[in-house]
Amino acid sequence: MALPKLKVMSVTDAAADRIRSIMANADRPIEAIRVGVKNGGCAGMAYTIEYEEKIRPGDDVVDEKGVKIVVDPKALMFLLGTEMDFQSGTLASQFVFNNPNQTSACGCGESVAITPATVEGAHAHS
Repeated sequence: MALPKLKVMSVTDAAADRIRSIMANADRPIEAIRVGVKNGGCAGMAYTIEYEEKIRPGDDVVDEKGVKIVVDPKALMFLLGTEMDFQSGTLASQFVFNNPNQTSACGCGESVAITPATVEGAHAHS
């Protein structure tokens, strides 16, 4: 019996609006944006966002509110259950990730500490 597919991420209306705007103003055709994580910063990891010109077979794609987000396979367990939002303030406008796996963030907001999600029913192999 196949397990139901987990929803990796969700997108707020504000994030979807901003993604549509970015894609419409890109200098080349963009099919989606790719979200991932990389090692770096004082807290250990930072979120990454890149243009994705072509969705590849096997990519994990969030297709919601008229936008497509490809979740980098290496980041899948770090982003499980994350909500992507966009916030505009007086001094800065940025994408914000409301991530249940995030355990802390640095003071400057550039990096985070994330613990990989555990999926109920998954078995570890030794």
